[in-house]
Amino acid sequence: MVALAVSGGPDSLGLLLLAQAAELVTTVHHVDHHARSTSGDDAEFVRALCARLDVPCVVHDVVVEPGGNFEARARAERRRVLPPGSLTGHTMDDLAETVLLNMLRGAGVDGLSPMVRDPTKPLRALRRQELHDFVYDQGITPVHDETNDDPAYRRNRVRHELIPLMNAVAERDVVPLLARQAEVLFEDRAWLDLIGVNDAALAVDEVDCRELSGWPRARLRRWLRVKLFTLDEQNERHPPSAAEVDRALRVVTGDAVATELSGGRRLSRRGQRLNLEGGSTTLTNHG
Repeated sequence: MVALAVSGGPDSLGLLLLAQAAELVTTVHHVDHHARSTSGDDAEFVRALCARLDVPCVVHDVVVEPGGNFEARARAERRRVLPPGSLTGHTMDDLAETVLLNMLRGAGVDGLSPMVRDPTKPLRALRRQELHDFVYDQGITPVHDETNDDPAYRRNRVRHELIPLMNAVAERDVVPLLARQAEVLFEDRAWLDLIGVNDAALAVDEVDCRELSGWPRARLRRWLRVKLFTLDEQNERHPPSAAEVDRALRVVTGDAVATELSGGRRLSRRGQRLNLEGGSTTLTNHG
């Protein structure tokens, strides 16, 4: 049984129709955030289509209050209610947008290689327009989420403004370039994880700071990013910021006795050993 996350938009409908064509046994999961006056209509549309296709449908009702960082909070609610491993209709265009969004946040190699080889995103090699054309060719008119046109959301500006501008400057379609770059970086990232597997197993308080100070700076930075992550309410890892890593480096080298980190944590040095205290990740720094 395969769980599909279906909003009623063309991407997720394409996922559903392709799953049907592949004769997969599926259950559709629709999340109604109640963020728009028309969201109930979307749920009814998905229910009706699933009844027509003879596909089981589960509607999850969640409430995401309006306010800052709405996209991230809505995404977190979806992850909370959807079954683990649910497939989504993300395309190559979504991958490219995510690369650019993460770049704007100052992400490292992990953030610049999202979705690559993610089994929950089986359509990541397809272009958005190809998927939309496929849906319309089946005689189905998807629902339109007007928030996808709202420039108040950064992803929409990347989609409608930044990528077209990059296409014009490059005089070519940059989406495949960004996807290819993500693939290359993912391979580099996998190699770094492989050669750093023994490092990752070392607890924060287990290594002599004199040894850490002798490591190549890139190795030490990556180890600190692995060790100093935080967990959100959905148990997802978030690496420390570059500024936090810089401050942690000063503690390792003895240029600072301690530093404050996100999540109410404190990294200090006692003798030649590091000590991480506070927050919800105190017991999670052992790998």
